[in-house]
Amino acid sequence: MLSKFKIPVLTVFSVLFIDQCVKIFIKLHYPLGEVARLGNWCIIHFTENPGMAFGYEFGGQTGKLVLSVFRILACIGGVIYVRHIVTKKEHPGFVFSVSLILAGAIGNILDSAFYGLIFDRGTILNSEFNEYIPYDGIAKISSHGYAPSMYGCVVDMFYFPIINGHFPNWVPFWGGEDFQFFRPIFNFADASISVGVGLIILFQKKFSGKMTERATSSAHLENGSLDTANGNS
Repeated sequence: MLSKFKIPVLTVFSVLFIDQCVKIFIKLHYPLGEVARLGNWCIIHFTENPGMAFGYEFGGQTGKLVLSVFRILACIGGVIYVRHIVTKKEHPGFVFSVSLILAGAIGNILDSAFYGLIFDRGTILNSEFNEYIPYDGIAKISSHGYAPSMYGCVVDMFYFPIINGHFPNWVPFWGGEDFQFFRPIFNFADASISVGVGLIILFQKKFSGKMTERATSSAHLENGSLDTANGNS
């Protein structure tokens, strides 16, 4: 029975394990600010994100609570949907992609639910991304925490400013301004969600082809049964 859920179970637990290990390591060993610079465009930058994926936020504390409740409901719906597509024997790639999205959502919920209870908030020591900052004991486990459950911040750390440039003056709205790609700071859970969505978009024809094939086979079986029944009558 459980063997047919191997793909979603392994995917979800693998993503959660990696995501939480990275977050807890960063949280326990580094203060808020830059952790390490790996080349000119790959930076590990520890941030506390009170809002949505990639650092977006809205509505203050009320918005945070609404977002946390929405994430929980979305995860419950995701579990039900994964069970549905596994039972319906959908394409394994589609099951894997949906499982990545579910795992990423659960990973960020764990931060909101528990990190505020067990961790202290750090202090931003460097916001200029210009030097390495070693651990100095600021980020540590606390018996008091910094926020009640569901109000904790999500830990983000991956920052890839791959392209830095300048818009020409003739560009509407942004003419003369600087631009950067990729600006948002994210975590492994965010990446899991993005990869899952990307796979569904890239391989939607292949995934839907499996569904169409299964529907066609079912139709043939039904027609064959009807023909047999009509013949016997």
